[in-house]
Amino acid sequence: MSYVFSAMNSQVRVRFAPSPTGFLHIGGARTALFNWLFARANHGKFLLRIEDTDRERSEQRFTDDILESLSWLGFQWDEKPVFQSSRFQRYQEAADLLLQKGLAYRCECSPDTLEKIRAQCQKEKRPFRYPGTCRDKRSAGEPHVTRVKVPTSGETSFGDLIRGTISFQNKDLDDWVILRADKSPTYNFSVVIDDHDQDISHVLRGDDHINNTPKQILLYQALNFPVPHFAHLPMILGPDRTKLSKRHGAASTLEYRKMGYLPEAIINFLVRLGWSHGDQELFTVDELTKVFSLETIGKANAIFNPEKLTWISGHFMKNANPSMLRAYTQKYFSDAAGFLSGVPEARIDRGIQIIQGKVKTVLELIDQMQCLFGEDPSYGAGLSPEERGRFLDLLSEIPDSLSPSDFTRTDLSARVHQVAERKAIKLAEIAKAIRFAVTGGKVSPGLFEMLEVQEKETVLRRIRNALQFLKQP
Repeated sequence: MSYVFSAMNSQVRVRFAPSPTGFLHIGGARTALFNWLFARANHGKFLLRIEDTDRERSEQRFTDDILESLSWLGFQWDEKPVFQSSRFQRYQEAADLLLQKGLAYRCECSPDTLEKIRAQCQKEKRPFRYPGTCRDKRSAGEPHVTRVKVPTSGETSFGDLIRGTISFQNKDLDDWVILRADKSPTYNFSVVIDDHDQDISHVLRGDDHINNTPKQILLYQALNFPVPHFAHLPMILGPDRTKLSKRHGAASTLEYRKMGYLPEAIINFLVRLGWSHGDQELFTVDELTKVFSLETIGKANAIFNPEKLTWISGHFMKNANPSMLRAYTQKYFSDAAGFLSGVPEARIDRGIQIIQGKVKTVLELIDQMQCLFGEDPSYGAGLSPEERGRFLDLLSEIPDSLSPSDFTRTDLSARVHQVAERKAIKLAEIAKAIRFAVTGGKVSPGLFEMLEVQEKETVLRRIRNALQFLKQP
């Protein structure tokens, strides 16, 4: 038996179908991204389906996490989400149809019986295959499962849009379960019914699903459904070339938001895990929706590189609109950025502008903003007696020198240069002392831009506070 592509309709319709048995991990986010971009690049539809048939493990908090993660990344779905838990009647109807056509049967083999068969297979070092014990029975008692009849000869082939033709011998597939004893559907059964009912034209998913594909194709054919196109994405590996797991990074996609990464940075990082467009490394989301295609997705496994993510993040931080960063910070980091309350938006934006090119994440931005708009610094230990004396001398003239200033960076720079010239010292020396006074540390944004944003009252108060500290024995 051979499979040939069949066009279902003229419009691209793809779906992302996570299971709410855990948080949305970064691999799932990449699958969602590739589906979303493929739909947008082809003027198609991106659909969302929540595969919540596992009643014991599915939880609302995981569904909420999935929805919030997709929304944060900007992957808006085009139709109302489908929840498998509301479609059990539909799955039962499809199973009944297969039973009526003689393409499925009820199996009453107990778990103990199946375990004995499995143990024998292990002993003989051969893969487990259900032997079809109940295949020709006319009826079965309770409890029972429902199995689909798989052809015992021939092959099932499909043309993967990334990997080319892939073939499976039907004899290597067993009569797999489509309905469990509690009447709940198995994954390979429900996904076929749902993809058909949602008119899915292309199935883009991880390559760990390749072995599921022949089972699903046989079921499409048994139900006389058109078969969608398949594309199996390369696996994402950790830096140590092992399967990506919690030890390689955050377990949840939203953890990256908490770590201060912008969604644009995550998207740009994820899209390069397996896809390329010439030598270009950085893309806007708008660019991606125009140039994304399946033709340049590779077959080789992609490597998750945290350093590259940080580099990409720095690029997007540097080029972001300051007012956007302000709104984003206040929306997602309201607690950490609470010190900005009451600060005029124009001042915050100016502060962001002088900092954003020097930080990699929103958390770093907030940390740097503390020195601009946070509480006055507390001057602790860490200065040597020589530094204390030197800073005291260098700062002694600064309040009077800056008091009449109009507090533009140009005027501030000129006045501090004059003090340096009078003292016959390098500007860097006096700048170090001023930076200590107004931040409590030795690292900060550009000095004169920072002083301008802090404004006269704050700067002079902090310098006088520093002088009081430096005068202490």
